[in-house]
Amino acid sequence: MRSKLEWRAARVVSIETPAEDVRAVTFAVEGLRSAFDPGSHTNIKVVIRGEPAIRTYTVLPSAPGTLTIAVKLHPNSRGGSAFVWGLSIGDETEMTEPENRFELSWRASRYLLIAGGIGITPIYGMAKALVARGQSVRLIYGAKSRAQMAFVEELQAELGEGLATFVQDEGRALDLAAEFAALPVDGEAYICGPHGLLEAARNTWRESGRSMSRLRFEVFGDSGRFAEQPFSVTVPQYGRTVEVRADQTMLDALMEAGIDMVYDCRRGECGLCAVNIVDASAPLDHRDVFFSPEERHEGEKMCACVSRAVGGNVTIDTGYRQEALWA
Repeated sequence: MRSKLEWRAARVVSIETPAEDVRAVTFAVEGLRSAFDPGSHTNIKVVIRGEPAIRTYTVLPSAPGTLTIAVKLHPNSRGGSAFVWGLSIGDETEMTEPENRFELSWRASRYLLIAGGIGITPIYGMAKALVARGQSVRLIYGAKSRAQMAFVEELQAELGEGLATFVQDEGRALDLAAEFAALPVDGEAYICGPHGLLEAARNTWRESGRSMSRLRFEVFGDSGRFAEQPFSVTVPQYGRTVEVRADQTMLDALMEAGIDMVYDCRRGECGLCAVNIVDASAPLDHRDVFFSPEERHEGEKMCACVSRAVGGNVTIDTGYRQEALWA
C-alpha cells in the first residue's frame, strides 16, 4: 500500500524518435501544479493484454503544462513500452504529478553523471540543469551502438568536451575506477543504467573509500541476469499459489490475486515490498539495488516489485499482517 496517487488527464501532443529504439512522447496534462526537478518521474495508466496497469517513467525537461517521457521498446517488455510505442497524437490517458527520488544535491564541487542506454533519461535533465547553473560536470554515456544513443547530439552541444561516449560496438570500455579517482573528495556521482553497471559502480565506489552518500543511482526494473520467465509464488498464510507471467512483476501478480502487499517505489530501491523467502525450486534473479550483494547471496529476501524466480516456484512470507494495522 502507498499514498494515494493524484491522477491528471493527459493527451498526446507530440511524438519523436530520438534513437532507433526510443520514443519520446509529450503529453498535455491538465492541472499540473508546478515545475519539476531533474530526475523526477511520473506514473502513467497503460493497458496491457486488455487490462489496466500502471507504469513509471522519468520525465524529461518540457514546456509548462506538459510531461515528456522517453521509452525504449524492450524485447522482453512487460507491456508498458509497447503501450507507449502504440500511442498516436490525440490519444488520452492519465498521469500523476511528478515526484523525485533521484534528485541532485546541489552541494558538490563537481558532478560525474553516468548513463547506460535508456538510463540517459534522468541524466539528460540533470546535465542540462547543471550546465545552466554553471556547475562543473562530466557525463559518461554508454550504449550498444550510436544509433541507440538518445539525445547525444544535443548533449554534445551542451557539454562539449564534458561528454564522453562509450559505444560497445566500437570496443570502448569505461574505467569506473579512473573516473571516480578524478573526482574531488566532495564530488558526487549520479548513475542510471542496467543492473550490472550499478553493481560495478557501487562496488568500485565502496572500494575507493568514498562516502556512499555521494553516490546516487537509479536502476531499470527489467535489467536482470536472466530473461523473464513465468513462475509461481506460494503464500502459505493465504493458502494460495499465484502464477506470475513473464511480462508481469511478482508484486502485480500478488496484488491482482488479492494478496495484501506493502510497497512504494516499484523500482527495487526502497525495500518496502521485500518478502521473506521460505523456499525456492529455481534460481532467483535479484534486480533491486536495495539489498547488498551479501544479502542477495544469502537468499533470504527479495524485492517483489522487480526481482523474479527463473521459472519454477518460490514460497514466500509477505510479512504483512492485517491485524498489525489494529494493534
